Amino acid sequence: MILLGINDLARREQARELLAWGAERYWGLSPLPQIAAGERGKPWFPACPQRHFNLSHSGKLALCALADGEVGVDVQEMRAAWRPSLVERTCRPEERAWLASLGDRGEDFAQLWALKESAGKQTGYGLSYPPSRQAVPVPPLGEPYDPGQIYTLGEIQFRVYLGENWRGAACGLEVPPQEIQWVSGLGKEISPLQGDENLL
Repeated sequence: MILLGINDLARREQARELLAWGAERYWGLSPLPQIAAGERGKPWFPACPQRHFNLSHSGKLALCALADGEVGVDVQEMRAAWRPSLVERTCRPEERAWLASLGDRGEDFAQLWALKESAGKQTGYGLSYPPSRQAVPVPPLGEPYDPGQIYTLGEIQFRVYLGENWRGAACGLEVPPQEIQWVSGLGKEISPLQGDENLL
């Protein structure tokens, strides 16, 4: 698995440009193959079904994961506070207990949410409804997620990523990389999105 990132996103199309850059650099795919929505809505390359990718963006950040199997990625800009009702609706009892053990900090909820989103995107089903149905691995009470550790749930392997004002997660059947490869100045001319805006 390869994880690419942009930390100065100015327009949504840059996420697709990041995908095109990565697909050419790592897979030799140029131009970017046509993207279609799968049966459950997950984007894929019909011409290259063995190549898997996933995109996420939040604020000025975008992440792109490339893998040989189904992959999910998510990034979340942190908010100062989350409504308690949101935590109640979205978290399983063990997740709520874990958040409480750390003082209900916004950064921990952002990390948990990024994990849930990445898990839903990896399967192609998207986030469960209610989101509290989506299980993700949780550290022991009082311990935050550790970016150096691999977390597992069944066969799925997760890794977390963190920055000053954001949290991210990637998951798949292969081990997510320890580092994000940050890309700037792509310099690629990518045609405007044509009907697949919802795939990003």
